[in-house]
Amino acid sequence: MLDFPRWKVWSVIAVILVTVLLAVPSLLPGSVRASLPAWVPTPTVNLGLDLAGGSYLLLEADTADVATQRLEGMQETVRTEMRRSPRIDIGDISVRDGRVSFMVRDASQVDAVRERLNQFTTGAGFSGQRDWNIEVVDSTRFVLTPTEEGLEQAIETAMGDATEVVRRRIDELGTREPTIVRQGRDRIVVQVPGLGDPTQLKELLGRTALLEFKLVDTTADPAQLAQGIAPVGSEILPYPDAPGGLPYVAYFPDQPPRVAVQRTTMISGDQLVDARMEFEQTTNAPGVVLRLDGGGGRRFARVTTENTGRPFAIIVDDEVISAPNINEPITGGVARIDGGFTSESATQLAIALRSGKLPIELAVVDQSTVSPELGQDSINKGVFAAVLATVLVIAFMLVTYFRFGVYATIALIVNILMIVGVMALFNATLTLPGIAGFVLTIGAAVDANVLINERIREEQRRGRTVVHSIEFGYKEASRAIFDANITNVIAAAIMFIFGSGPIRGFAVVLTIGIVTSVFTAVTFTRLMVAEWLKKRPKQLVI
Repeated sequence: MLDFPRWKVWSVIAVILVTVLLAVPSLLPGSVRASLPAWVPTPTVNLGLDLAGGSYLLLEADTADVATQRLEGMQETVRTEMRRSPRIDIGDISVRDGRVSFMVRDASQVDAVRERLNQFTTGAGFSGQRDWNIEVVDSTRFVLTPTEEGLEQAIETAMGDATEVVRRRIDELGTREPTIVRQGRDRIVVQVPGLGDPTQLKELLGRTALLEFKLVDTTADPAQLAQGIAPVGSEILPYPDAPGGLPYVAYFPDQPPRVAVQRTTMISGDQLVDARMEFEQTTNAPGVVLRLDGGGGRRFARVTTENTGRPFAIIVDDEVISAPNINEPITGGVARIDGGFTSESATQLAIALRSGKLPIELAVVDQSTVSPELGQDSINKGVFAAVLATVLVIAFMLVTYFRFGVYATIALIVNILMIVGVMALFNATLTLPGIAGFVLTIGAAVDANVLINERIREEQRRGRTVVHSIEFGYKEASRAIFDANITNVIAAAIMFIFGSGPIRGFAVVLTIGIVTSVFTAVTFTRLMVAEWLKKRPKQLVI
């Protein structure tokens, strides 16, 4: 039990040295870290929003938008399916009062229509209810009504996807350890430590980033566009940066210009592989360069070949960003968006496009900025509590256990440095609850040594020799120490998995502290005791 082969001694020392060195950058002032050479690695512990300050946003989803999208999607699905071979002739499709309805021209095809529509309805929830009700009214009119279960399932899916898109966009900003969690049915909480101005964040998250390429309908009459009338098969969209004098654009004195674009989408954001801000070589103007996947690139090449000489609209969130002419077929799968961008706005658009479109519109309903001064006050109090706890624990151990108290004290100091080093290694975040976990770990770090020392005293009272007392003391106590700390690690792991934000911060610190305290209190102190026993002491005072 007290035999330490050379490799084991050096392994223990190496682990301690590495983790202590990892802790050093976090203990240095920021100005000192900044002055270090670039090649020196400086892993540091991140400070959470409550310590470092930052931005807090509460986003609320427009669930009514999900219902509208489902109706429009079903309308388009019906139209497409009925055109499929063998074609089924139907009348105009209408969306009214939250329902989709249309009439089948040939009554003998009612069953065929129902069979096709059944493919697009699925079960929702645990009630067995389907997501759409299909009814036939007056023998030939179909009425499709979305069910509540289907709507709730669609909202749940959209919120899950939206949370992931928000996470990807914030990660693209390069911020550290943001917290993005669902709150209730339709809200998302975003906390970004270190970001003092939430304006950039709001602009980035408030963008749906639905990208579409559509051909401009140059046959549109500006006078009719001004009245909101578009040619058949086209729709009217705002074109804020439209150059003056275009014959197919309607201009207004106090509103953005409008243009008609075909409803059929040439390319959508789903076919996007990458989007980057790049400067145009001749004018040095910032823009966004898009790279399409294989299918998108081939389709883009075919469409631009067939429509050379015509303008096509690049649309983001139902707004035309630019509408350049197709001067020649674009066959490389690469397109560029120019629209009077600044480098910042082009970068934000590129991030939004790269991270995917939001499946649901999000609005900022609450925001706040946490001052770093508030966090600094918490840090100061936390440091004071940690120092006071350390001093009291050390005094108790020295007075109670003498030499073995010294070993426990050294192990405690090493344990503190190891916690900081491991947190820096994993780029973990220290929050206010994390400080509480840190102080708690310090207080509990010597529990194992107290247990070991008391077992050694007990063995000594039984008349065992010095070596046997220590050996049996460590052996008997270690089993109980490992069992007790395994249950603590399980509890911390559950907090980490099911908790969020500060709860996770507490769980991280607690888990690291448990592992390092067992290592230092059992293995490291045993190593020190084993070295002392090599001097063959005659007496054990404990």
